[in-house]
Amino acid sequence: MKKILLYLTVVMLPILTFGQIKTLEENTGQQPLIPTPKLALLKDVDVIFNTRMALDNYFVDGNFTNSAFSLNQLRLEMKGKIHDKIFFRFRNRYTKIADANTVDNTIRALDLAYLVFDVTPQAKFSFGKMVGDWGGYELLTNPIEILSYNTINNTAENFLVGASFSFALEDHKNIFDFQLLNSRNKTFQDQYATNLPPGIEISKMPLVAVGNWKGHLFDSKWETTYSYSFYNDAKNAKGNFVSLGNKFKANKLVLFYDFQYSNEDLDRKGVVTNIVKSKYAYAAEDVNYIDNWFRAEYLIRPKLNLLFTVMSSNAYWNGNPDPNKKSNLLNTYGIIPTIEFSPFSDINLKFYAGYIAKKNNYSTYAQNTFGVKDGTTGQISFGIIAPLLVL
Repeated sequence: MKKILLYLTVVMLPILTFGQIKTLEENTGQQPLIPTPKLALLKDVDVIFNTRMALDNYFVDGNFTNSAFSLNQLRLEMKGKIHDKIFFRFRNRYTKIADANTVDNTIRALDLAYLVFDVTPQAKFSFGKMVGDWGGYELLTNPIEILSYNTINNTAENFLVGASFSFALEDHKNIFDFQLLNSRNKTFQDQYATNLPPGIEISKMPLVAVGNWKGHLFDSKWETTYSYSFYNDAKNAKGNFVSLGNKFKANKLVLFYDFQYSNEDLDRKGVVTNIVKSKYAYAAEDVNYIDNWFRAEYLIRPKLNLLFTVMSSNAYWNGNPDPNKKSNLLNTYGIIPTIEFSPFSDINLKFYAGYIAKKNNYSTYAQNTFGVKDGTTGQISFGIIAPLLVL
């Protein structure tokens, strides 16, 4: 009898135990947070923390002012396919004040939030908040790689809500983009506050139209991103913007050159307005900005990269009512030498040391009339640049 009981115990115990475990799993088990069929979508989705952090040391007119650790850039980006013909991209900036007073109902810290629909293998349609396709490689470069922007890109509103249509020729070496966007993020009142000149009224359709050509020439050794943009920001106050971006590649050397020209009936950038505000109560009218941006990158070793950026910017006030006026008010110059070291071959993380030097040269007329003074600023930074791919 004992042998029979022992035999039944040995046989039945695993069966009873399995039944208990199965019952326990049914009672307490949960479905995964992401259902199994949805997991396949993740293979086409990237989650990236675009990061730049550094110890920054500041100088004004050659005198050291202070040092501070800074999280200069932190932009969370998610992008990928959610359908064979639908692509999405989202990027939010955590190092910018989240101003909700906008015309598109999004905070200004939101860079990108748009969908791309593949109409044909050569044609795409996009809708949402996107970067204005002004042209120029300074703006197209990942922001964590730009230690300091030139005047136009630094003061312009570059991320706007609208629609875009892109068409590529059969060889995909020439791509044409057309955008229709809101002309600004800020409300008209916020943009110009109480400084609006008499006779200027808000447009009922404050939009900007953009046409862009991206070319790949000479076996892609020379690439271009050229554009023309027309702003309809206010009645009797339009704007025209031309940008010519060039990229040259030769072995370990890459060269970039951007030329940008902005003609504004009403000063959108605010640089000229800030210069003349001691004498004039209104936003400046009929202003021009001309920017030149040059950058060279040379990979001297597989893990060591040298970069050198030179920039200049010129500001003109053609609408000055002074009969003795001089249109050119300000010339700004900047240089940014940088060295980058990439210690890892399996992750895009770089240690860098960079120096930003800028000089403001005001014309004699601007100094005598508006009381502005020349000055220099400097910044020495030691830090880390990393687009951290976490998924």
